[in-house]
Amino acid sequence: MLERIANYLKGVRGEVDRVSWPARNEVISLTALILLLVVVLTIYIWGVDTILQAIIRFFVQL
Repeated sequence: MLERIANYLKGVRGEVDRVSWPARNEVISLTALILLLVVVLTIYIWGVDTILQAIIRFFVQL
């Protein structure tokens, strides 16, 4: 049982060594891009929600 676990962990280590990790600048720029997209989508969804709320409120008050 312990031998199987050890072999598994060796395999995991071998796979991690073969991973191509991104450069620091790439990580920073992609993180900034994702945060910007989150902000833009949040504003868009807020705007659509506000417009739909106003339309529904208009029809309910009729």
